[in-house]
Amino acid sequence: MKEPSMKDHKRLLLIDDDPNLILLVKDYLEFRGYDVSTAENGREALDILEQDIPDMIICDVMMPEMDGYTFVEQVRQTERTSWIPVLFLSAKGQSADRVKGLNKGADVYMVKPFEPEELVAQVESSLKQTIRWKEHQAKGGENGSRIQVPFDVQLTPTELKVVQFVARGLANREIAEELNVSQRTVESHVSNMLGKTNLHNRTELARWAIENQMA
Repeated sequence: MKEPSMKDHKRLLLIDDDPNLILLVKDYLEFRGYDVSTAENGREALDILEQDIPDMIICDVMMPEMDGYTFVEQVRQTERTSWIPVLFLSAKGQSADRVKGLNKGADVYMVKPFEPEELVAQVESSLKQTIRWKEHQAKGGENGSRIQVPFDVQLTPTELKVVQFVARGLANREIAEELNVSQRTVESHVSNMLGKTNLHNRTELARWAIENQMA
């Protein structure tokens, strides 16, 4: 018997060209209370997104027609889908592969083979983070004022990735682990962004990122 929780009625889009993996993962996630749609490649998934917006996307990296990298880049470039959390599944587990996946726009990178319970935990964590983003954004809207920064602020690609993690509520140590860099490097990026934006703390930095749809 399933226990009611925040995962009930949450819709996931699962993209993979391996029919066996699709079947196993779909069955497991549906058993855990999720509604799961599937696609065999990125191009088919984009067609699905034209009709329906899921709460989260789980996507293989290496696929025919359109791979995960290209698919996620298009998701991030489209306003109506840019906010959707994306979890990459890949057989490539080297640090360089993980960094590339995160830099391309994925929020989570998991290496195959993986434990189903870990997948569920990552999905639930990402969905909770999305709820926090929306609640934070709603509070900002209620206050009736937006964070003000200089109009010509330009972030480097790495700074953009760091501020996305900050907006998700990750600590510097956790961001360092995700990007495979030292905590001091992350702290330096955060400090540089505070200087560029004239903001005072990480909370303001996170709110600025959310208000400007960077997260």
